[in-house]
Amino acid sequence: MQHRTVFEVMTHSVVTAAPQTPFKEIARLFAENGVSAVPVVDPDRRLLGVVSEADLLRTTAELPDLEGRPTGVRLLSQGKGPPDAETAAQLMTSPAVTAQPNWNLVETARTMHRKGIKRLPVTDETGRLVGIISRSDLLRPFLRSDTAIRDEIEHDVLSDTLRLAPDTIRVTVDDGVVRLTGRVDERADIPVIVRLCRSVDGVVAVHESIEYSYDNLALDVETPR
Repeated sequence: MQHRTVFEVMTHSVVTAAPQTPFKEIARLFAENGVSAVPVVDPDRRLLGVVSEADLLRTTAELPDLEGRPTGVRLLSQGKGPPDAETAAQLMTSPAVTAQPNWNLVETARTMHRKGIKRLPVTDETGRLVGIISRSDLLRPFLRSDTAIRDEIEHDVLSDTLRLAPDTIRVTVDDGVVRLTGRVDERADIPVIVRLCRSVDGVVAVHESIEYSYDNLALDVETPR
């Protein structure tokens, strides 16, 4: 089975900022390109950090009010630099959490969830920016057709990986929900089949009604169900 990688679904043409890009130009980049963050790169496209909308809001939240009094709003600050940051280098979060082009989408999603971020710059082995991947990119595998999902399960999982005879397991797929029926020799094979089917790109859920000839998970062999 070949899982989709970050390289296959990432955005390859990335809007970037230079360290000296001013505050207002970054805001303009957000508005004109429909993005909420930009990587900051050096002239060799090596990633230096990331500036997000939250970084800009953090700065504006700490500005004094119209009468010059401190607003006292520091919820977004978290100690990240002075309130008078003017350039990308002063605004950016660094070092940035990144992804590698060869990562699969599962580990990428886990990294985003663990770090609480919506996007990851993608860098090569030299640290150069090659793309960016967002949460919406991670959902692309779920656009796969039911036919493509069923074919991968039947050929890659059941036949090539598990070496099951044809028609041992019957597969139906409806809106990404996989249903498995049939009969196997050993009960222990069933969770393996389900786990491998669940790992196929685009699968939403797996339901099985697979029978078995004997229960090799129990101490004693049970009557076949």
